Amino acid sequence: MTLVVPARAKLNLDLSVLGRSEDGFHQIRTQIQAIELHDVLELAKAGSTAMTISAADGINAPGVKDNSVLKAHAAIQKEAGRELPTRFHLDKRIPAGSGMGGASSNAAAALRGLAAIHNLKLDLVRIAARIGADAPFFISGGRARAEGRGERLTALPTEHAWFAIAWPGIELSTEAVYHAWDEVKGDGTNQLTRAAFHAEPRLQAFKNQLGNDWQMTGSGSAFFRPCEDEPQATKAIAHLDCWTAVTQAIGAWA
Repeated sequence: MTLVVPARAKLNLDLSVLGRSEDGFHQIRTQIQAIELHDVLELAKAGSTAMTISAADGINAPGVKDNSVLKAHAAIQKEAGRELPTRFHLDKRIPAGSGMGGASSNAAAALRGLAAIHNLKLDLVRIAARIGADAPFFISGGRARAEGRGERLTALPTEHAWFAIAWPGIELSTEAVYHAWDEVKGDGTNQLTRAAFHAEPRLQAFKNQLGNDWQMTGSGSAFFRPCEDEPQATKAIAHLDCWTAVTQAIGAWA
């Protein structure tokens, strides 16, 4: 039997950088909203673990080596104390390096799927925190306020909303953006925006083409525009010559 798990993307509705802690990590406060846009992860018990990856048009398929799905698999095997041979197939629909949490969502989907097919009763949020700062959010999804490195979560009610999304085809390194923040700091709704422009000047030109109604998500490089309904979101991307999507907010799934 094959289990199919959607690995949904997220948008940062706001993001404040509070500084760096003694351990060198940046402390943030942000509201995160899960959205309908998603990758698809298929899992099935197998004689040995293997993984394949495909990708939608306009998106580069990541490599299997060091993939977050396999990191999640290794982490849950260690917690379970036994081998969990599994066959994975990941279909990528969320652009990598876009600030929409694709890799973290893939890891959380793998943890949820592995717990289901191998009948494991484990603390998935705790395991997810070892994999990435955003991964714990994707265990439950919905909307939440995230603090610390992003791992301290407070659930918030999901408000129905539509979004237009535009991605310039630039994969931006989160680490590079935070290093840039150390130099230039930031302000506004997303305080990583100036740092992202500093790390990748092409991104500012892309934002200028989009206009003032668009804001960056996470550490970039995707931008989104809140819309009243699906037709308005569709109209917002109609003239854009880049990867685009129309999506809506999604409530908690766990």
